[in-house]
Amino acid sequence: MKRDGEITLLIEERRKGASQKLAAARTGMSERTVRKYEQSGKLPSQMTVARTHRTRQNPFEVDWPWVEDQLRHDQALQTKTLFALLCQAHPGRYQESQLRTLQRHVQGWRIAHGDEREVMFPQEHVPGRMAQSDFTVMNSLGVTIAGVEFAHLVYHMVLTYSNVEAVRVCFSESFEALSEGLEACLWQIGGVPLLHRTDNLSAAVRDLDRDGMHDFTLNYRALMDHYGMQPSANTAGCANQNGDVEQSHYRFKMAVDQALRVRGSRDFGDRGSYERFLHELVRSRNLTRSQRFEADRAALRPLPSAPLDFMREFTLRVSRFSLIRVLNNHYSVPSRLIGVKVKVRVRSESLELHHGAAHVLTLPRISGRNQRRIDYRHLIWSLVRKPGAFANYCYREELFPTTTFRRAYDALLEATPSRADRDYLRLLHLAASGSEADVERVIAELMAAGGTPTFDAAREALGQSQSGPAPVLEKSAINLASYDSLIPSRSLHG
Repeated sequence: MKRDGEITLLIEERRKGASQKLAAARTGMSERTVRKYEQSGKLPSQMTVARTHRTRQNPFEVDWPWVEDQLRHDQALQTKTLFALLCQAHPGRYQESQLRTLQRHVQGWRIAHGDEREVMFPQEHVPGRMAQSDFTVMNSLGVTIAGVEFAHLVYHMVLTYSNVEAVRVCFSESFEALSEGLEACLWQIGGVPLLHRTDNLSAAVRDLDRDGMHDFTLNYRALMDHYGMQPSANTAGCANQNGDVEQSHYRFKMAVDQALRVRGSRDFGDRGSYERFLHELVRSRNLTRSQRFEADRAALRPLPSAPLDFMREFTLRVSRFSLIRVLNNHYSVPSRLIGVKVKVRVRSESLELHHGAAHVLTLPRISGRNQRRIDYRHLIWSLVRKPGAFANYCYREELFPTTTFRRAYDALLEATPSRADRDYLRLLHLAASGSEADVERVIAELMAAGGTPTFDAAREALGQSQSGPAPVLEKSAINLASYDSLIPSRSLHG
């Protein structure tokens, strides 16, 4: 079959006066082919007639009415499912290689009779009009800090016109993480857009109201009002409405993965080093968007004079169990605070406890709900005086700071069951009084040598032997003359 270009070249040769034989030789055709196309006066594409007949028998002709009935009943059925049902109903009638034939038939039926599909409408982005943001989990990248797995998220913001992005490391999707991330990203970008769109985060969006519009939380509205941005959120289940940041998640994480491969290591000395690595990567990615960002920058509104530093604040009384309950999670505090009212300032990663104007304590915040963080240092001073409370303490598992301490308790149970609780609590007391790492090391050495990690053995290994004999104090001479001089009657009658 000749192509249109070959026949066009043939026609050009004939117009130049070449004979059929010469034109055929120049174009690499036979004289018969030259005569054929000259007589028809058409190009090859104009001579092609669409085929309307089948070249072979349809192998699914017998069962096709059944397939159509299934598709009309439920168009979500996959062709593989229908093919498997046919093979099950008629063993030996169909071969695996015929699946592609059935897929073509089903596709043709869907084109002719299928349901209408959802249409996507490309949007025209205006400089400085909208920013989109969302959280993305980074755990798949395998980043470690000092050899320890670093489980974290990134709050990611993107300007929809220029695709300039900003990020902040965080550990939950709480409102504090949202507000701190939004502020940090706006200050990295250097301006405020008119609109801010987020996913259906519980920290920002409540259920839909009667008109089908999003109902935002009071805290989130206050945050948007402070920056003068109009809030919006995508429809639940329609991630494409937040498509700029969703696509940026994928490309950003792919860029981080490639940068880590070039770096040759996924381990960082500390969190600060990792965050600097991310910000440098974002800076280099934004350089390629500098031209469109100039239009964005000109349309962005100025930032406030200072960040809002938004946080939630609660006034709580420390229970007699030396616990406080903050946002459905329990935290232990030093027992000296029992019965005291404290002001708790909740941030994305920490809780700050204040009594009056004095800062009392800072605790790492727990992610999730109905969790607990019990620090044995807050309770051990009472537990060593009440060792019987340890056996049924509802948070007992929290009093094993490491696996080594858990193994030590199991070894004590095996050696001296009646004294195991008391001895273990004394080990914890020893760790709280000095260095937990040193006590853990000594316990591990004792068990490795086949010994029992008792309190006395651990204290001796640490060089803290029992106190020696009490020092002998010499009896001092008592002179009352200086005392007598203070008595007025003594001075008068002496």
